[in-house]
Amino acid sequence: MNEYTVLIIDDEALARKLLEQYVSKIPHLKLIGSLSNAMEALIFIQKQPVDIIFTDIQMPHFSGIEFVNTLKKQPVIIFTTAYSQYAIEGFELGVTDYLLKPISFPRFMQAIEKAIQYLNLQSNKTLSNARIEEQMTGSSFFVKSGRTMHQINYDELLYIEGQQEYVSFHTAQKTIIAYYSLKKLEEELPAGQFIRIHKSYIISIKHIETIDSNYIVISGKKIPIGKHYTDGVKKWLNSFNIRY
Repeated sequence: MNEYTVLIIDDEALARKLLEQYVSKIPHLKLIGSLSNAMEALIFIQKQPVDIIFTDIQMPHFSGIEFVNTLKKQPVIIFTTAYSQYAIEGFELGVTDYLLKPISFPRFMQAIEKAIQYLNLQSNKTLSNARIEEQMTGSSFFVKSGRTMHQINYDELLYIEGQQEYVSFHTAQKTIIAYYSLKKLEEELPAGQFIRIHKSYIISIKHIETIDSNYIVISGKKIPIGKHYTDGVKKWLNSFNIRY
């Protein structure tokens, strides 16, 4: 089994000690740091890559949520806190798990299993992205779903929907679910044929039926325009002298 590096961030010494003991019990985990504040952690991870970070939320000067928001490349994040009210905000940030103190070892193990599963999925996704990049030439490309390779014609692709670790390729005939990065697809798809309009959607320009103030309709489906993508949609429409 692969070895996974772990960083602990908590201003409480006893909380750090408990997590250190838990990590030491698992052979495929390697503790590379145990820090009392998030500012130190920011400096630490610039020099030392890490797979899994356990971080408290409420810490002096710089909270765990603020820490996660500053990360450009996010490792697996597991929040550890005594306050359940931060759970929704935590999951909106894309954290892998949320542990309430006091943390039992069985619950810690559940979080680790989830973290490793996510890391393995990301590893598979990286390989898949490399393969799809090689295939994105001509009028079609191949997508691997499970053990099956599916050929998708650009002309038949209606839209792509991101669903956490998965991406769904929607055509008029079928939907193919596979492990891919929506961001990577945005970079590799032909820019003149596709446009990203939401954090979870890339759409085919040729299949647009109607455009409303906050959504676009394709094949009868209303696809929302995300607030962070509105300017991009406006710019695209202005290139056709269309006011949005």
